[in-house]
Amino acid sequence: MRASFESAGVQVDVDCQLPWVGDLISEGTAGELCPPAGRSASLRVQVESDHRPFSAHGWRYMSRGVWQRRDGVVVEDVCTTGFDLYARVLGDGATFTYRWRPRPRSRTAAVALRSRFHLLARAALLQYPALWWAGAHGRAPLHASAVAEPHATPLVCAASGVGRSTLLVAEVERGHRTTGDNLGVSDGESVWGLLEPARVVGGAGRRMPHGRREIRISGRAAALTPSCVVTLERGDGERPVLLPCAPETAARALVTSTYMAGELRRYWVFAAVLAAATGRGPAHPAVADTASRLTTRLPCWTVALGREPGARLDDLLSRAEVETWVS
Repeated sequence: MRASFESAGVQVDVDCQLPWVGDLISEGTAGELCPPAGRSASLRVQVESDHRPFSAHGWRYMSRGVWQRRDGVVVEDVCTTGFDLYARVLGDGATFTYRWRPRPRSRTAAVALRSRFHLLARAALLQYPALWWAGAHGRAPLHASAVAEPHATPLVCAASGVGRSTLLVAEVERGHRTTGDNLGVSDGESVWGLLEPARVVGGAGRRMPHGRREIRISGRAAALTPSCVVTLERGDGERPVLLPCAPETAARALVTSTYMAGELRRYWVFAAVLAAATGRGPAHPAVADTASRLTTRLPCWTVALGREPGARLDDLLSRAEVETWVS
């Protein structure tokens, strides 16, 4: 399998020699695989059929299961997926090479906990490399999504389980475009979406935790420039309510949501290891600084979702636009 996709503003070429991993990659890229990009791809992901360990003889020991030499690093059982990783950075390009070498615990988990394994493997093979390479180019990860509405382009943030995915998918079904379901990266001005299927209650795709299933987001926008920040929370009323939000409160919501996100739980270690070994990218992603840059220059709102389903973000923001203009 040889293909390409764009994620987090990064063009990625994939070369996979294991058919079952190729199926996992196709599913994880939500139908957006294209022919190989070649020289225009700055990140390359290779999955080899070789099951031998990567040779790290004579390399510098960094941590348990991690060895480094010059511009490369070997990580055993990356993110507890059963894949070993050899990552190398040369100039403006990076190559991530994986070999399937599961330890007994990882092999058992892959069989017994299929949904968990699929999410972890996609993260380690596809999502985390793109997030880290985007970070090496000045973008920080955020647990937020931008959506292009007729009256505004809100950056929508919420803790997991509040209902953001359901709201965003409803907006997409009305013809609006979004950067994605859960994750993106930002430089403080624009937002680039991380490529992944959406997970919602009532979907028709692969069964996932918390009673959700996967669906493909049609018409995904690779990048959007937000015009406001919207934080979602669950309210006590029947209908949703939109209220002004202080920039500091919105920034805190963006930051805390990002660090609470289960999808990023293993990313911080992944990024720290690569930063320490290669000297590229920040030792700690600039999540707080990026959130502050967004919220200090954009209007910020809080939407308290009501018990009555079917909230329409565009209707709420159009009323807010009129009220702001009148005042």
